[in-house]
Amino acid sequence: MPLPINCEFSYHPRDPFAITLIFDAEGEWPVRWVFARELLTEGLTAKAGQGDVTVWPEHGPEEGYMVWVEVGSASHKALFEIPALPVAQWLASTYALVPRGQEMEGVDWEELTQLTD
Repeated sequence: MPLPINCEFSYHPRDPFAITLIFDAEGEWPVRWVFARELLTEGLTAKAGQGDVTVWPEHGPEEGYMVWVEVGSASHKALFEIPALPVAQWLASTYALVPRGQEMEGVDWEELTQLTD
């Protein structure tokens, strides 16, 4: 039986390859999933992903264009249906912040390669 649930996407240029999706964002026990921005991008047009996160589009006769997000392992999975247009618009804003192919340009390699005592 479907139940409505709030979700929230977030993105930060400091981690340019990843997005975060929080289910039940305003609830008592929100569930956070971090996965590749590219996975969501691909999932808007075709089935994408293996393992814990899979994303695919579907056009429903009444709902319009939707994106399905399945999260979890074989024994515990959850399936979410989300309107695709706001997801696509939000995703476009992440590419405005960090364009595809430029994700590595902001990495501070010197900081990442320093050894700490």
